[in-house]
Amino acid sequence: MGERPSSTNQLTPELAIVADFLRQYAPFDQLPDKIFNRLVSSLQVGYFRKGHVFQNHEVLDGLGIIRSGAAELWTSDDQLIDRLEEGVSFNLHSLNQEHKEIRLVLIEDSLLYFLSGTDFKNIRKSNKNFNHFFHSQRSSRLRRAARHGSSPAEIMRPVSEVMSKNIISVNLDTTIQHTAELMTINRISSMLVMDNEKLLGIITDRDIRSRAVAKGIHVEEPIKYVMTPSPEFIAPSASLFDAILFMTKRGFHHIPVVEQQQVVGMLTSSDVMLARQDDPVFLVQHISREKNIAGIKHIVRSLPQLLVQWVNAGIRAEQVAHILTAVSDSVTTRLIQLAIDELGPAPVPFCWLGFGSQARGEQLIGADQDNGLLIANEASEKDLEWFQQLANSVCDGLNECGYPYCNGGVMASTDEWRQRLNGWKHTVNNWTDSPTPDAVMRVSIFFDLRAIYGDSTLADQLQEHMLTTVKRNTIFLAALAENVITTPPPLGIFRRFVVERDGEHRDQLNLKKSAVLIMVDMVRLHALAHHITEVNTRQRLQALVKSKALTMKDSRNLQDAFQLIMQTRLQNQAQQITSGEGVNNFIDPSQLSTIARKQLRDTFTVVADEQQAVKNRYRQGLGS
Repeated sequence: MGERPSSTNQLTPELAIVADFLRQYAPFDQLPDKIFNRLVSSLQVGYFRKGHVFQNHEVLDGLGIIRSGAAELWTSDDQLIDRLEEGVSFNLHSLNQEHKEIRLVLIEDSLLYFLSGTDFKNIRKSNKNFNHFFHSQRSSRLRRAARHGSSPAEIMRPVSEVMSKNIISVNLDTTIQHTAELMTINRISSMLVMDNEKLLGIITDRDIRSRAVAKGIHVEEPIKYVMTPSPEFIAPSASLFDAILFMTKRGFHHIPVVEQQQVVGMLTSSDVMLARQDDPVFLVQHISREKNIAGIKHIVRSLPQLLVQWVNAGIRAEQVAHILTAVSDSVTTRLIQLAIDELGPAPVPFCWLGFGSQARGEQLIGADQDNGLLIANEASEKDLEWFQQLANSVCDGLNECGYPYCNGGVMASTDEWRQRLNGWKHTVNNWTDSPTPDAVMRVSIFFDLRAIYGDSTLADQLQEHMLTTVKRNTIFLAALAENVITTPPPLGIFRRFVVERDGEHRDQLNLKKSAVLIMVDMVRLHALAHHITEVNTRQRLQALVKSKALTMKDSRNLQDAFQLIMQTRLQNQAQQITSGEGVNNFIDPSQLSTIARKQLRDTFTVVADEQQAVKNRYRQGLGS
């Protein structure tokens, strides 16, 4: 390994400062003095402003070292490979030899040290460990570059990238025969029926076979008699994952793509690569086909390792949470269906409700159950016994599949969380009229509500009642506001992190309790006060801007802060899974990079500022 470096006596005072800095970081901390001093003496210095880009026309064939500031490595298709901070070194030349057009972008004003290509090669030749370090570093970054655009990331691409934009249509009076001829000539299996660019229907090969030929309808009859009128459609901004999920659930093989009431494309089953076993769509599809709880459990067991793959592939926390929530929805739906197969049909309409993170579409690994059962008012006492059996079966199944029972009893198997519609409305009135701390806690979960299975109009009626009741109740809003400002973010004097003082998680932060829930509560408060129906946190923030309840700046600050916290939670979970630890929301800030710690502090500052804004806005009823 060579002699251990010990001094910088041979260097000038100016170079000694550079040497002291480099000795803190690998691989410079292991270089022998002679080679190390030669390296330091050969360095050049450059200062560059935030936003400066190093790319093909100025590829660095030597070594760059970040003295201060920060940078990011990006691929040509705008995928982030790596984030570099103080003390990190890079060699763009070797990366671009294997993977073209990787560029380095400075995300802060930065001071860089440079070692020429010749000097860099000579030192690599003279020291085996130094050479091995940069070979390993290069291999790691190239693997990250190669992973971008792989299967999990592909599945989250927008529909607009894969749909067919060649729109071929007929009108209502076009004959069945002529429509079939056009489909044959153009080699397509579906055709849109339009009038003055307005979408009126869709006709497929299957429709012509089953609705025309099989029933003996004459081929000279107009297509309007066999088409599917007012077809469902999807937006071009929807992800491919959403589109496949949508088509799979409804059994569609063709779906129009519509933006602002204008048809912009068509998506067919042949346009998409249906999922492999490690793709999100596979999970949802196969859960829906399982015959028992054991089969569902076997599929769900793969989620932790899949999460690690998705994180490594660069999928954002928002998208991973969306996928995990879709899986949770699918598990719940299948368990309900299996229970109905055993119990018989439901005696009256009902709706299974998801609360909390499931309702918001923000679930990560380790989420417990938060659910309820909403039953039509006409249910008899005997009918209620059927629903109790349903609730017990589903909640037990969820627990067995890895979604543990809620410690607070917020589950459909608990009488309070399984009621007729009028009973739910009465409960909401009691909570809002008497905003005790317990009521506020329960409402905080309950007001993030979404229909998972059944008659969604019941959920719509309940949500409308909640929003109307809360909006006019300033005392209740004040109680919610007090709950929001009671727990400050974990940032003390001099912006130091406030960590756990003892116990199993000593010196760690609880990101969920100390940040995520504060932001969720804050955004929910604004949404309830302004009759916003969205429950997803990001969508609520966007809707609050449209309703002028928040400024664009405040909304974006909160969106950025929330995304960073969720991303940090996600990456922490991936690391815990990889190392074989139990998944939780605790993180040791001392293990984060300098950039990550700074970003976390900035995020907590944003939260603290918004808490003060909440206090000012909803001060009525709060007291001094």
